[in-house]
Amino acid sequence: MKLEQEELEEIIKGCKRRHRMSQQKVYEMFYGKMLPVCNRYAKNSEEAKDILQNGFIKVFEKIDKYDFNGSFGGWVRRLIVNTAIDHYRKHKNEYLIENESRIEDNEHWYEDEPTTKYEGISANDIQEAISSLSPAYKMVFSLYIMEGFSHQEIADELDISVGTSKSNLAKAKANMKKILMKKLKK
Repeated sequence: MKLEQEELEEIIKGCKRRHRMSQQKVYEMFYGKMLPVCNRYAKNSEEAKDILQNGFIKVFEKIDKYDFNGSFGGWVRRLIVNTAIDHYRKHKNEYLIENESRIEDNEHWYEDEPTTKYEGISANDIQEAISSLSPAYKMVFSLYIMEGFSHQEIADELDISVGTSKSNLAKAKANMKKILMKKLKK
C-alpha cells in the first residue's frame, strides 16, 4: 500500500499529536521494512525485535524533530540503526566475550583476493551468512556495507579504532566467503 505524500504527512502530524492510531499506522508501515535491518545487527531474532521496539519508541519520542525535509522512511531507518548501535554499545562486553569464542581460523583474512562470482547463492543465503557472523563483525559489516558508514564513522560510533573497523570488515568478508563457498559446494 503506497501512501500519497499528503496522507503520510497527516499520519506524521497525528504522531506528533501522540494519536495512537497514527502511531499504529507508522508501526505497521515500517515494521516489515525495519525488522530485517535490526536482524543484521542482532545476535538473534528476539534481540532484533527488542531493538526494533526500542527503535519505534525513539521514533515516537523524536517525531517532533522530523521537519518533512527528506524521506520519512530514511529518517525512521536512521533512528532504528542508531538504536541498534546503542544496543551494541550497551552490550559490547558481552559481544566481545562471545566474539573471542566464535572467531574462525582465518590466516589470510587480510589478503585482497579477486572477486568471486557466487552464482546460485540467494539473498536468503547471504542473510544467513551475515547472521552467522560474530556480533562485532556483523555490526561493522552492516554499518559499512549496508549503511554506507566510513571506517572513521564506525570507529566513532562503536568506540573502536579505524584499524579495528577495517580488520573486522576484512574478517567478516573472509568468513562470509567461506560460508558462501560451502553453500556452493553442497
